[in-house]
Amino acid sequence: MNRIVLATAGLMALVGSIGAAAAADLSQPVMPTKAPYFSPVYNWIGLYAGINGGGAWGTSNWSAVPTSFNTSGGMAGGQLGYNWQFGQFVYGLEGDIDWTDVRGTTGVGACAAFACRTDSDYLATVRGRLGFAADRFMPYVTGGLAVGNIRASDIVGGINQTNAGWTVGAGVEFALSGPWSAKVEYLYVDLGSAGCNAPCGAVGGNNVSLTENVVRAGINYRF
Repeated sequence: MNRIVLATAGLMALVGSIGAAAAADLSQPVMPTKAPYFSPVYNWIGLYAGINGGGAWGTSNWSAVPTSFNTSGGMAGGQLGYNWQFGQFVYGLEGDIDWTDVRGTTGVGACAAFACRTDSDYLATVRGRLGFAADRFMPYVTGGLAVGNIRASDIVGGINQTNAGWTVGAGVEFALSGPWSAKVEYLYVDLGSAGCNAPCGAVGGNNVSLTENVVRAGINYRF
């Protein structure tokens, strides 16, 4: 009997000490914890417009001349586009038009006495874009229609013809503060060839082709 009484008393003392410790813990103030901050993922969806500028270098070939010659010049213009976004994939359509000062001359072969020259005054494109958004950073590929003029001339005369061709390229766009973003892109442009016959001066009977490598930077405002 004495053992039972002693065991019961010991058990009650143990329970009491555990309860006292728990009560002491509950009486301590609980320090608040700050919820983690998650930066919102950038949304590329919507209409945008902007300006761009850069340069182009390329090659022109006159079929009556045995070699191609280089062309180069600056460019500046604007663009308008719209993006759709599904997860991290961004699909878009963009159109742009640029004034260009691309030109080159040659005095080779049949052009030795007549200084054959190729110029282009403008370039417009309508392109699809496919990008992969890593929050505010989006690399993309692009391609579509290119329209520009090819002006072929020598010291006697020439022609100025608008041609439809194609373009492909790639770029990267980065979201800045607010609705602003900046981009850098490269485009390869093939405007085909212009038929340069009798009106093309002394060096007639030509097909004059023009290709361009375009590098430009731009700023967009997203509405």
